[in-house]
Amino acid sequence: MSTLSYYSTIARLAPAGLARGMARRVHGVARQALYKKRERLDERGLLAAFGVGSAEALADQALVAGAGGAWCDVGQRASVLEALEGIPGAAERALARARAALRGEFDVFGTHVCFGEGQPVDWSLDVGSGYRYPVVPVERLTLARPGVDPKYPWELGRLDCLVALGQGYWVEREESARRAFARGFVARTLDFLQANPVGEGVHWTCAMEVALRGANLAQALWMFADAPEARRPEFLVPVLQALAEHSAWVETHLEDGGAVPNNHLVSNYVGLLVVGLLFPRLPDAPRQVALAVAGLRTQVEAQVHPDGSSFEGSVPYHRLSVELFTLAFVVARSQGVELGGVYTRRLRGMFAASRAWCSERGLAPQIGDNDSGRVFPFREREPREQGYLVPLGAALLGDASLTDGDYPDEAAWLLGQPGLALFQALPAAPPVGSMGFDAGGFHVLRGAGAVVTVSAGAQGQGGVGGHSHNDKLSFELHLGGRPVIVDPGTGTYTRDPSVRNAMRSTAAHNTPQVDGMEQAPLEAHRLFALPEAARARVEVFQTGSGLDRLIARHDGYRLLSSPVGVERTFVLDKRERALGVSDSFVGVGLHEVVSRIHLPDREARLREPTAGELARALRVPQAPRTFEPLAVELGPEGSPVAVVLFERGVRPRLETSRYSPGYGLLEEARVVVFGARLSPPAWLRWVVVFG
Repeated sequence: MSTLSYYSTIARLAPAGLARGMARRVHGVARQALYKKRERLDERGLLAAFGVGSAEALADQALVAGAGGAWCDVGQRASVLEALEGIPGAAERALARARAALRGEFDVFGTHVCFGEGQPVDWSLDVGSGYRYPVVPVERLTLARPGVDPKYPWELGRLDCLVALGQGYWVEREESARRAFARGFVARTLDFLQANPVGEGVHWTCAMEVALRGANLAQALWMFADAPEARRPEFLVPVLQALAEHSAWVETHLEDGGAVPNNHLVSNYVGLLVVGLLFPRLPDAPRQVALAVAGLRTQVEAQVHPDGSSFEGSVPYHRLSVELFTLAFVVARSQGVELGGVYTRRLRGMFAASRAWCSERGLAPQIGDNDSGRVFPFREREPREQGYLVPLGAALLGDASLTDGDYPDEAAWLLGQPGLALFQALPAAPPVGSMGFDAGGFHVLRGAGAVVTVSAGAQGQGGVGGHSHNDKLSFELHLGGRPVIVDPGTGTYTRDPSVRNAMRSTAAHNTPQVDGMEQAPLEAHRLFALPEAARARVEVFQTGSGLDRLIARHDGYRLLSSPVGVERTFVLDKRERALGVSDSFVGVGLHEVVSRIHLPDREARLREPTAGELARALRVPQAPRTFEPLAVELGPEGSPVAVVLFERGVRPRLETSRYSPGYGLLEEARVVVFGARLSPPAWLRWVVVFG
């Protein structure tokens, strides 16, 4: 696809959005030109804004009377500590995070690095490659380089570590240790500000990162508001100036220039809102808060479907969006700022969606991109984990339909003891059932310990597909909370474009591939675009106590010289504890069809099916009448979790594959490969027997 045809495709998908995007880009250029001409907030202007005549008096105006009840206000400390006491290990986890932050210890997408206590952090370092971005004006900085990934230094530069130090300052009882955390907060903050001047280096290349860093710095400053180290003018003056500069940068570099703005723009607004509400006397805060409130109200409708699913076309990015909209809601509510009924309803739907597709261990399917992105810096979580969001939503909104799971650390920090008391007073939620998210493109079949999540809808981001994959009719199967058949994940973005494209290709998913063709064209150099081509849709979705049935199809192979239509039927038989999958091919000509079942590990082997397994598989509706004498056993040898049986004539084989359980992680795994040369109309059928 040429550049011209690519943009023609985008124009067909969202012509009004493309026009609006072009207008926003023009406005953005004008905003940035004005930013370059503005005078930065000097100390005199800062003191005037807070109504004091000297820097020594600044703390008494900037850090007194609390932040109006925001979670990070030191006045909330006792409430948070009481809530933490009700969660086994929560205080210990917080202290461990704080001590690691004090040591300058970071885990960056699986790469461990430690700079040492009291030592400067190499903020511009990509710890994955060893490359160090130069600290030069962003206009002269080359961000995309072969083998280099800016997400690694960005992860350092979000300054989650400052909130972690604040956690230690609140939880630690021994005074000398608390003072050490306060000194560490001051030193780490000044180290970053001195090493990364405004507008220079990798940390100013993305407004999303600037916004989230500003939010973390603002929240952390309130956590240390009663620490003498944080109240000294030589620290407080440059930090408040930095907050003003962060917000000014975000306001004038809003990421709204695309045809379809996404989570980056939401992050921009969240950063402006948090900084502006926590420090309302900063000169531009009232205007920036008004801008953020209006923007969030608009974007929650644009980026969250009425069914609660994110428009990103990615389940992991749904988690990021939930955290973004939740942080804005929590801080706004504490300051008496109303985001509106639509905002609250969409947020409630997002929590419910996470509940719908999480299995018993709280793990979500890895459909679409997974960059391990988060906003809450309170506890380390698995990149696939979303279950903690559900009880957080219950406590935040007083919603009894979300009372699954234990009260999480995140809720203790954000909502304190009142949140815990509300959660404990809510009745238990009824079991979650099978559910469809037509707008989001996901359908979930549940029962008998199985959770099957199917991708069968339009590309995300209004058809742009920036975080979508060629995964139509693909699925994940979790059994007893354990991922057994998986989407292989994302791996990386810009560091290795070949890996990026391989991980979002048709062959990397649990779906049939015809004649080696992609469901939608993958442009090697367009790493964040996958425009609509497959036109996937669900034809039938029936649920019941004993049986769930989903029939979906896509037209991704209609451009073959001999076009082929693909329809896949899923039958979750809860009585037999089995999942039947049947692929139907309609068209003309002779075709090579290859299907794959991707596994999260190497735990698989070929063996003969037992008589009992064959009998159960035969009782599944639409199952084959005869099976191959060779099946694939999944799980540890001696204690398997499932067996896959194939229609006679479809002989499986095991091959080496890759699995990425989170961004930057690639592990060796296995993939089951099977298929046949078919002349439509034809079928491929197989059954997974479990439990």
